[in-house]
Amino acid sequence: MRRINHKYDKGLRMTRQRRVILAELQRSACHPTAAQVYRSVRERIPRISLGTIYRNLDVLSKAGLIQKLELAGIEKRFDGTTENHYHVRWVSCGRVEDVSVNELPPVESTIQGMSDYEIVAYRLEYIGICPECRKRRGSSQRKKPLESGKEESSGTERIED
Repeated sequence: MRRINHKYDKGLRMTRQRRVILAELQRSACHPTAAQVYRSVRERIPRISLGTIYRNLDVLSKAGLIQKLELAGIEKRFDGTTENHYHVRWVSCGRVEDVSVNELPPVESTIQGMSDYEIVAYRLEYIGICPECRKRRGSSQRKKPLESGKEESSGTERIED
């Protein structure tokens, strides 16, 4: 069986199931749940079980080959992109997407400099309402400007520190 060469692999055996699951996640932009991965993988491996999907998602996540997104208030989702990047979670429909933004200042080095903790990773989650859900809510709601010059629907609450 072929072994993967990855800094986290620790000799992980790449079974057919793992290869297919990994391929499905790497080609997906929607950050699927385990059930969605299961439906997609079953097209290629009809006899695979949901339990096998869960176990292999866990193994691939621990090996650092995928990200397990444990975002607030939603079912776990999985991401085939392992580099640090940001996500937006749409509160109305639950979708999760990558956000293309410039890198933020190195927060981890600032925090690390203020404490004895070693920061090994971080997650940043934006929360919003997707364009389709906003349209469904109705465009009749008046918009008010945000401090940054962007607009905000009057039906949403802003949380400020």
